Amino acid sequence: MDFLSGLAIVLISIVTIVYGYFKYSFGYWKSRNIPHEEPSFPYGNIKGFGTTIHSSLCIKRIYDKFKPTGAIFCGAYFFARPVAIILNLNFLKNILVKDFANFNERGFFYNEEDDPISAHLFAMDGDKWKELRAKLTPTFTSGKMKFMFPTVVEVGKRFKDCLIDVVKENDELEIKELLARFTTDVIGTCAFGIECNSLKDPNAEFRKYGREVFGKPRHSPLAGVFLGGFKGTARKLHIKNIRDDVSEFFMKVVRDTVDYREKNNVNRNDFMDILIKLKNQKGNDKDKITLNEIAAQAFVFFLAGFETSSTTLTFCLYELAMNAEIQVKARQVIQEAYEKHGKFIYEMMLDMPYVDQVLQETLRKYPPLANLNRYTKNTYKVPGTDDVIEKGTPIIIPALSIQRDPEYYPDAEKFDPDRFNSEAVKQRDAMTWLPFGEGPRNCIGLRFGMMQARIGLVTILNNFEVSFGPKSTVPLVIDAKSAFLSPEGGVYLKFKPIQS
Repeated sequence: MDFLSGLAIVLISIVTIVYGYFKYSFGYWKSRNIPHEEPSFPYGNIKGFGTTIHSSLCIKRIYDKFKPTGAIFCGAYFFARPVAIILNLNFLKNILVKDFANFNERGFFYNEEDDPISAHLFAMDGDKWKELRAKLTPTFTSGKMKFMFPTVVEVGKRFKDCLIDVVKENDELEIKELLARFTTDVIGTCAFGIECNSLKDPNAEFRKYGREVFGKPRHSPLAGVFLGGFKGTARKLHIKNIRDDVSEFFMKVVRDTVDYREKNNVNRNDFMDILIKLKNQKGNDKDKITLNEIAAQAFVFFLAGFETSSTTLTFCLYELAMNAEIQVKARQVIQEAYEKHGKFIYEMMLDMPYVDQVLQETLRKYPPLANLNRYTKNTYKVPGTDDVIEKGTPIIIPALSIQRDPEYYPDAEKFDPDRFNSEAVKQRDAMTWLPFGEGPRNCIGLRFGMMQARIGLVTILNNFEVSFGPKSTVPLVIDAKSAFLSPEGGVYLKFKPIQS
């Protein structure tokens, strides 16, 4: 037998074994009498996932197929891996709240040893997540938000000046990048105490690396799914999640910031200040955090803070350009609040419920994190049934699918802020609105995110009318490769200054 014949036999054997494994795995849900969509080799039910279709829309297709059957959950396959997609709100409440102890892990891959900034609060699981969450929770109280409010408003003023200058040259703007520069400067100031200057310089380092984390990630969404299924093996192989240049930049920024503040006894009462105090507090090592842990938390706060808020504002302005009457009403509410309070203070922000409704409706239709992930720690009997979800099964909570379900939101594609007036909210199950998650593992920075979005929206609507122009794209196309729900390419809108 020559070499080529031997190699061919080996390759055929490997393919046969892999195919046999997939065929065996593809019988998982059928053997348990769980409703599911028939998978195909090798993608299972996620062909096009992260390449031609966004993950949330891939899941929505399955949700829309099985939700009308009345099933509590359905099965699907990510490659050969069985996953459970939740269809029932009561069961969803069990997972996120009542039986949280069994579903408190997300199952994402991170590598604390080789890739320290990947080990942040969003990705971590187990006792370490629980301890870190408890330590960081005081960072995001309403009192801390009130303290940071003037700083964000000041960045908002620079944002307004930037828009005025840009509009003088061209009244049709690509808003997604402009909004990302605004939120980058906000997060840089509040998290790191650094003037990022992204509004002045679109190629400033913070904006450059923030752009590249999402625009040029180390791994594709499909690779992320694979790594999540083989976390232990990936760590043994020393696989990293974050690009080396990105990691080196943020580690240096954090190291320099911590060194400067400690040497000069600087106290700003911001996010970084709390992390430094945790690092230096007296007591045993378990109560402290390391420099690497500081960098990881600052990194995820920066990424989540600038990207989610900027895309939310992008979608919001798009909808307000589409619905001029809603834009007029929101602007009137803002102007009345200015007349009442005299200037933009924290109490004024709380005195504009309709602005909140506009943002809440935006987050309903376009939740940045469109699917929530959980992981079954122990085999779980589904209440009221004989079905079980076995230990280690990934759980998908289809937030976007639920929030666009006409059972909960009639005429769900329509943009209608009145869905979130106080009476409408009281009549609706809390599990039908999940842009920040729910339960003990909800988004820790939701107050900051909403404050930042409010300030950005108020700044724009008080100074500009927003409308469609020749470059505007209708309808928007969702970027299939983005981790968050994000519009593909640019979003162009016309800005007309409002005379004071």
